[in-house]
Amino acid sequence: VQLVESGGGLVQSGGSLRLSCAASGFDFGGDIMTWARRQAPGQELEHVSSINTDGRITYYADAVKGRFTISRDNAKNMLYLEMSALRPDDAAVYYCLNQAGRRGQGTQVTISS
Repeated sequence: VQLVESGGGLVQSGGSLRLSCAASGFDFGGDIMTWARRQAPGQELEHVSSINTDGRITYYADAVKGRFTISRDNAKNMLYLEMSALRPDDAAVYYCLNQAGRRGQGTQVTISS
């Protein structure tokens, strides 16, 4: 199983970013996929968003609802997170997770005010 997150970086408060996760080594199209974030070392992972296998059902944490959009491309084994209206408290390392809870190394999102 390999999950590789990308797309993080430094963005101004109010800006946008698109995170990507390239998946391999498992049946991506058969898994519910999740984005989670860790805002500081030692903190627990915070569940941000999930998407079902065909992309028709999504879940968002209240903190990101209306600002983030999760999507997937099963043909490409890719998971995405479109983030807009970013706030300082969105700063975190973002991870994609498969249904078994495996995750990648994460991608850092930093917000400048």
